[in-house]
Amino acid sequence: QVQLVQSGGGLVQAGDSLRLSCAVSGRTFSVYSIGWFRQAPGKNREFVATINWNTSSTTYADSVKDRFTASRDTAKNAVYLQMTNLKPEDTAVYYCAGRQRLQTYNYWGQGTQVTVSS
Repeated sequence: QVQLVQSGGGLVQAGDSLRLSCAVSGRTFSVYSIGWFRQAPGKNREFVATINWNTSSTTYADSVKDRFTASRDTAKNAVYLQMTNLKPEDTAVYYCAGRQRLQTYNYWGQGTQVTVSS
């Protein structure tokens, strides 16, 4: 089993920055990648970014590219999502999720609210 515990989030103004954290524990050796997703009220959950657990290579949704950066702290077994130049449309509950190789995302954090005011 893999456990994910999130921290960070909150209420900020447009243009501000915020960092989300995702602490990973348990069978971390089995983790292939950590993804970030978000769900706004009345909308489907959408992909934001992913980071490979071993190589730290990243992929981003077009809507956040050049504004969000995913990173990993090997010593702390933690993954971060640094969000800059936040926009009101970034308002959502953000989730980190883990998956093993060739599997779907089946380990999820508890979610954290990010609200961006205009």
